[in-house]
Amino acid sequence: MKFVSIIMGSKSDYEIVNEAAKILESFGVKFEMIISSAHRSPKRTHDYVIDADKRGAAVFICAAGMAAHLAGAVAANTTKPVIGVPMGGSAVNGVDALYSTVQMPAGMPVATLAIGKAGAKNAAYLAMQILALNDENLNSKLLEDREKQAKILEEESKKIEVLLG
Repeated sequence: MKFVSIIMGSKSDYEIVNEAAKILESFGVKFEMIISSAHRSPKRTHDYVIDADKRGAAVFICAAGMAAHLAGAVAANTTKPVIGVPMGGSAVNGVDALYSTVQMPAGMPVATLAIGKAGAKNAAYLAMQILALNDENLNSKLLEDREKQAKILEEESKKIEVLLG
């Protein structure tokens, strides 16, 4: 069974990371979610990634703040796609986490998204786009969602539009 693995570096990341889980759930995509740290629990992180990889994890979403080495630690232990979500909360509001996540050495890629909630939500969408490469049903759901988003935007615009002419 293919699934998305969501790993967060600490419990304080849960409220934001749960946004990704909600989106995956709404599309019927299987996922699991754990807390594990590249620094505080490196063995747990290593063992979990190896096990999840064997059990069918197709994509890993990793959310961490500050030094943010979680996505890199996961990428070092799998050839599956890894999506990094930098978390805020530091003295520089997550910019340190962004740099730590995006600056991976050649040959060890991590797709790095926006800091915080937008990044968590987009991580779910990116994971589903990766899964949809081999899943026409999921691809159709993503296309329907895009159409729905466009319609919502048009309706919101109609409420405030002022056009010349």
